[in-house]
Amino acid sequence: MPDFWEHPKEAQIQMKKIKDLQQWIDGYKEVESAVDELSVAWDFLKEGLVEEDELDRLYADAISKIEHLELRNMLRREEDKLGVVLKINSGAGGTESQDWASMLMRMYLRWCEKKGYKTSIANILDGDEAGIKSCTINVEGDYAYGYLKSENGVHRLVRVSPYNAQGKRMTSFASVFVTPLVDDTIEVKVEPALLSWDTFRSGGAGGQNVNKVESGVRLRYQFTDPYTGEKEEILIENTETRDQPKNKENALRQLRSILYDKELQHRLQEQAKVEAGKMKIEWGSQIRSYVFDDRRVKDHRTNFQTSDVNGVMDGELDDFIKAYLMEFAATEAQE
Repeated sequence: MPDFWEHPKEAQIQMKKIKDLQQWIDGYKEVESAVDELSVAWDFLKEGLVEEDELDRLYADAISKIEHLELRNMLRREEDKLGVVLKINSGAGGTESQDWASMLMRMYLRWCEKKGYKTSIANILDGDEAGIKSCTINVEGDYAYGYLKSENGVHRLVRVSPYNAQGKRMTSFASVFVTPLVDDTIEVKVEPALLSWDTFRSGGAGGQNVNKVESGVRLRYQFTDPYTGEKEEILIENTETRDQPKNKENALRQLRSILYDKELQHRLQEQAKVEAGKMKIEWGSQIRSYVFDDRRVKDHRTNFQTSDVNGVMDGELDDFIKAYLMEFAATEAQE
């Protein structure tokens, strides 16, 4: 079509569809190639032309590619393809919980780095002595939400605290909330009359500009749930850049993501599940426990666990994500 690029928005939607289809084609070709190599190696093994170690390597490679494609097949929902707004809040417990929240932030940033996802810190509130009280991370990349939706919930840490003089074992909690990050192809209606803005000086390091210029923005949106009539004020703070207009643009994008997520929950009739997931940050509500001294990380929904605590804290989350998707994604798709 000669006028294809004369309609940028529609063109962008079509290009995303083409890219998605191409990924499936490429994935299938990779699996087909790996299986063919394995079949040839099996014939060569019988003739004594290859070693068993080589056959084992090719088998593991084929299985890995098949499982990767199978995992992608679990992500069938419209929102699974989107990026993520990931928010971490420390629980009660002061410095220990705030340190735990910062460790989770690093864990997710490392996971995103390994996946090649683009991340930006939209807002961060430092702890009183160490760690963070809360942070909001924007993650951009294909299927980021589909993978990270498994992380939504309360995360529990058990360790001998470096902040405890008696060297006692302490338990800390932090919550992780995951929302799809909408892009320009998603239609979300924002009522300008319900918006209000404040500006403030961004805190933390950053030189004189941070201290003198009110580049931080605070957005308030008076939202009324169209289904229940309930009213709430949505509050978003953004200190991502030193450019106030850019921060406003980023805050509006987060608002659109929140509004999209709210509509999404109604459309999928999962509001009850979402509300049930927003449990208090305390005993009995955690989705995953990280027990440092026993060298164990266990997900309580799937019962998957590993002893590689250091690997997990360094962003090795794929096995937990895979276990979650294999157990729950098929059920979600049917619903």
